[in-house]
Amino acid sequence: MSKTLDKKIIDKIIQLRRRGHSLPEIRKIVGKGSATVSKYIQEVDILPEYYNIWKNKQGGSKIRADQKWKEANNKARKIVSSLNRKERLLIAACLYWGEGTKTELNLANTDPDLVRVFIECLKDIGVTKDRLRITIRIYEDIDKNKAMVYWAKVIGIPKSQILGVNILNGKKSGKLKYGMCRVRVTKGAQYFKILKSVIELIKINIQPS
Repeated sequence: MSKTLDKKIIDKIIQLRRRGHSLPEIRKIVGKGSATVSKYIQEVDILPEYYNIWKNKQGGSKIRADQKWKEANNKARKIVSSLNRKERLLIAACLYWGEGTKTELNLANTDPDLVRVFIECLKDIGVTKDRLRITIRIYEDIDKNKAMVYWAKVIGIPKSQILGVNILNGKKSGKLKYGMCRVRVTKGAQYFKILKSVIELIKINIQPS
């Protein structure tokens, strides 16, 4: 059970916030964690004379965050300048490991980029798009034709290659507005075995150090 924070510390947190101090600044001054400080500053109004200072700090935080993202993107580009056949196979295997079924080459997801990347990486083990059997699942308030056109474009197939649309009762309620796409590979037993074998090799080769 967590201890109650001393009232003097709570008052100090509130006072610092009213004077326009940022969360990291308050955390450093009082020596408490972000979650603790956040709890006590949520409803605190910044005093008018400190408001502009606080807003400027917010802008600075965004600039720092943007810079960190830029640095991360640059590092990522150096690591992933291009992907060879082996790396694409590993990507396909890891995506299948996380999102695929356990008994056949069958994957379903709402993320269009995940579906697209998976299908493109399957090409490296010989899976052509004519082997794909695509179905989608949508809620009843989603336009069926628009969803079919959308997923056909994502995958790069004619709309006629989408074999079925499963319509669920209810509304999408914040979910992806084009529903879920399921990708199944016909006569895919050998490709399934390749991906499962790669997954097993990953398990063997990556062990606690």
